[in-house]
Amino acid sequence: MMPLPALPKRYHPASIWALYAVGLLPAVWTFYLGATGQLIGNPVKIFEHLLGEWALRFLILTLLISPIRDVLGINWVRYRRALGLLAFWYVTMHFLAYMVLDKRLAIDVIVEDVFKRWFITIGMAGFVLLIPLALTSNRWSIRRLGPGWNKLHRLIYPIAAAGALHYCLSVKVIGPEQLIYAGLVALLIGWRLVRPRYMEWKRAARAGGARVGSPRQQTE
Repeated sequence: MMPLPALPKRYHPASIWALYAVGLLPAVWTFYLGATGQLIGNPVKIFEHLLGEWALRFLILTLLISPIRDVLGINWVRYRRALGLLAFWYVTMHFLAYMVLDKRLAIDVIVEDVFKRWFITIGMAGFVLLIPLALTSNRWSIRRLGPGWNKLHRLIYPIAAAGALHYCLSVKVIGPEQLIYAGLVALLIGWRLVRPRYMEWKRAARAGGARVGSPRQQTE
């Protein structure tokens, strides 16, 4: 497989900020359309649902970084933090749209929804679990927490599962779109389980290839 052209290191910071800017465009554009009366139907619900869908997309993209590196050898780890934070911001905006625009800060109604509607309960649980991940997505936290940082950030897997389940349960009929998102999350969680064996096999294959190509064996 031919390697992709690598972005020069001096452009890495700019590319990360560009990712933040591009990643927030769907929210800004849809909010503008809703505020100017250009969304057909219920603009609040459309905006709220779009924020939730993009949150799930960014969660999936965050989980994809490791498999892409492991299988394809493409290292985009530098973008994982930005993708994870974009997911958090979209979940936060989704939650605020629900509270402020949809329920108009009717706290009693919101509390009743959380306890009586399962998809909201699951979504709220995923949001709460995502908060410590967002707060510790910095170098200081990585140094401070040490090995515990990796353990904490493995919560991204149950969070993604909660997001997919929340999305599926929020619709009356589960369609192809919901099944695709749920299937992707299931595959990525499954990859996490089989990854140690795959990496062990990959290391063994490399070691075997190195032995076959050694000068000593070539002269025998």
